[in-house]
Amino acid sequence: MTDMATAEAASETGSALERRIDMTVVLADIEKDVAQRLQQMSRTVKMAGFRPGKVPMKMVAQQYGSQARSEAIGAAVEKAYGEKVREQNLRVAGYPRIEPKADAGQGQLGFTAIFEVYPDVTLADISGQTIDKPTLIVTDAEVEKTLEVLRKQRVTYAETDRASEKEDRLVIDFVGRKNGEEFPGGKATDYSVMVGAGMMLPDFEAQMIGVKAGETKTFDVSFPADYQAAELAGATVQFEMTVKKVEAHRVPEIDAEFAKQLGVADGDIAKMRVDVRANLEREVKKRLLGKVKEQVMDALLKVNPIEVPKALVAMESEQMAEAAKRDMEQRGMGMKNIPVEASWFTEQATRRVKLGLLLAELVKAKDLHVKPEQVRAIVDEFSETFEDPKEVVRWYYSQPQRLAEAEALALENNVVDWVLANAKVTETPIAFDALMGNAA
Repeated sequence: MTDMATAEAASETGSALERRIDMTVVLADIEKDVAQRLQQMSRTVKMAGFRPGKVPMKMVAQQYGSQARSEAIGAAVEKAYGEKVREQNLRVAGYPRIEPKADAGQGQLGFTAIFEVYPDVTLADISGQTIDKPTLIVTDAEVEKTLEVLRKQRVTYAETDRASEKEDRLVIDFVGRKNGEEFPGGKATDYSVMVGAGMMLPDFEAQMIGVKAGETKTFDVSFPADYQAAELAGATVQFEMTVKKVEAHRVPEIDAEFAKQLGVADGDIAKMRVDVRANLEREVKKRLLGKVKEQVMDALLKVNPIEVPKALVAMESEQMAEAAKRDMEQRGMGMKNIPVEASWFTEQATRRVKLGLLLAELVKAKDLHVKPEQVRAIVDEFSETFEDPKEVVRWYYSQPQRLAEAEALALENNVVDWVLANAKVTETPIAFDALMGNAA
């Protein structure tokens, strides 16, 4: 069937990456292929009243003729399309859309393949871009701040007869009335609430400080003008609150018991501080690199504006939607009947596809390929936070596909290092709270 079809390149339409190829397939060759397919089918087809292989060809053609013709035409078009793509050395992105063409000529069927190709990426000069590299050295002060956060994460509560203070927990009953009538959503029983956490309206919050168990008080609460419930927006109502329990908060001391909670089996406080510092240094390094990496990627996108195939963006969007759905399901969110639209991720997917193409070209052009020792260093870093690091390393290397994440990180690190070596870099100290997201 080498002479079944001929193809010609058509002019570009639509985006700069769209291509069209016109093709014709010879009907006589199609009929020949249909006959061959039906002959093959007749050897195994089963029909009532006939033994396998003995069904009359006319009946086989009646039953399977449409299928054989569709397959023959599809194979011919696919062959012609593939040959023309190879002849023109086109890098096709995604799958073609095949449309019928009316003016094919006598004895022929005409088709047009519409598809996208990968863009030609020519890397631009990065030397004019400035990367602001944040710096932070972990000192004892940062370790103490981290220990404070860890202490507050392990706060306990105990019932007390003293008056409530900020960060205590109350168990209360309350009922709200507007013009003497209870309103929907304004009543609760055995409601647990943290004092000073901002869970209630400001006027209500103010009344929770300095109260004791068994106390009942009545007070006014003003709702903001933009409150979500229209019937309460801007209104002043009266609440009656009964305090059933005051639970005093207790932040643990930094002692042997606290060290054991952080994984130091023998309760050695000095060892605990060493561990906290090591974990903090890893986290700081990761966040600093993350901030630099984001700037590097932005700089690459800025100096290398490229158009990307819509097909690749669509595929990336679909994958991101599926990943988001799986993530939410793993978090216990019932997503069975909740749609997660790929279109929500189009902008992020476009960025990913652009960066993927740019990084691939940069790695090839500047020989930034990942070395085995770089991957091993990242795996070793992954394993440091586990009880048995050697077992974690063995797990990663037992199946090569598990190394994909480490390889991707190593490649990104190579790109970051190259950009930092070729762009303008300014180092700026960053505050610990700002880096860790604790500025508030």
